[in-house]
Amino acid sequence: MTDLYQTQRAMRNMRQAAMQRGVIAILDVGTSKIACLVLRFDGPDRFRDQDGIGSMAGQSTFRVIGAATTRSRGVRFGEIDAMQETERAIRTAVQAAQKMANVRVDHVIACFGGARPRSYGLAGAIDLQDSIVSEQDVARVLSACDVPDIGPGREVLHAQPVNFALDHRSGLGDPRGHVGNRLAADMHLLTVETTVVQNLLYCIKRCDLELAGLASSAYVSGISSLVEDEQELGAACIDMGGGATGLSIFIKKHMIYADCVRLGGDNITSDISKGLQIPLATAERIKTFYGGVVATGMDDREMIEIGGDTGDWERDRRTVSRAELIGIMRPRVEEILEEVRARLDAAGFEHLPSQQIVLTGGCSQIPGLDALAGKILGQQVRLGRPLRVQGLPQAATGAAFASSVGLCLFAAHPQDEWWDFDIPAERYPARSLKRAVKWFKDNW
Repeated sequence: MTDLYQTQRAMRNMRQAAMQRGVIAILDVGTSKIACLVLRFDGPDRFRDQDGIGSMAGQSTFRVIGAATTRSRGVRFGEIDAMQETERAIRTAVQAAQKMANVRVDHVIACFGGARPRSYGLAGAIDLQDSIVSEQDVARVLSACDVPDIGPGREVLHAQPVNFALDHRSGLGDPRGHVGNRLAADMHLLTVETTVVQNLLYCIKRCDLELAGLASSAYVSGISSLVEDEQELGAACIDMGGGATGLSIFIKKHMIYADCVRLGGDNITSDISKGLQIPLATAERIKTFYGGVVATGMDDREMIEIGGDTGDWERDRRTVSRAELIGIMRPRVEEILEEVRARLDAAGFEHLPSQQIVLTGGCSQIPGLDALAGKILGQQVRLGRPLRVQGLPQAATGAAFASSVGLCLFAAHPQDEWWDFDIPAERYPARSLKRAVKWFKDNW
């Protein structure tokens, strides 16, 4: 486990070096598109050390100076399936973004979906030697957290302190400098499959790029799509992508749970393709232009020309009613939402003070989806668009770019993680077999 911390630390140092130089690229590796944005950092904050615990530690101002997207190839369920094709797609996106920005970029921060994420809640406590909490004490309390046995073939992607308690005062964001006797910490640990991460690392290396950070796309989508009150009071972000649907739950500005449903917009497209016996490209076009999930009387009369070039005149001139198309799409959308509902229930989402649900990602654009989601997931559902970011081209401001924009924000002000504190290597948490507890039921 220790080598992981070294990798993560090395990535952090690399990121700081890249920010010192002022340019870094972000790469969103998805199933339907690969997006690359080039960021330029400026302002006095750039040279200030990252200080502070919490979501806004070491803020820096940035603007997007290059952006490109390309159709993703060789990615399934958010995971790399065909290395060479993905490599080519990443190169295409990065080169186009560099050309627009007119700078060469060596370092990228990447995010990916899939990889079967699992969330754990960890807790640790220590007695303070000195009554004032120091940086060292924070390192000690984090190393006192019991790590569950995450199982073979998995590694930690995020390990974030989400709450500190000093004596009887819980809910502290940054305990340093406070006076007390006993310090406790709650941590959220997100683990993913090692092979998925290694494939991505390898693919980015083959593109002659250095990886300066990794994030789960469910997490970064939440950062960009949930407004501040929602992150504070409790909300879930459902990022409906092409190959997978990521979900993350936030409270007190921290992510406390993440998961992924291996279904997405591609499944809807393939249902249309099979149902109407048309090529995937045509199915995608019809879905985008005419798709929906709520049929009205009008839709029986609205006819959609399928078109085709098989040479069979009768077959190429087929039409279907919009109601038929909706009849094919709706069951799959319902299935995705039911699966999301099951994951939210398992996470204990109903125990949070506010249960806002925000839908984002390219697949959330289907007309009528918010009404259907309201029925399946509970009342408070809204469609989310990512925050506005300086310099972002108009084409990249839609819901499909939630994780790309979130990754920019993550690069500019990363939340503190385990490896940001100088915990001596031999003191890294012991792998105890304690099961992770759903601690946020008790804490909030």
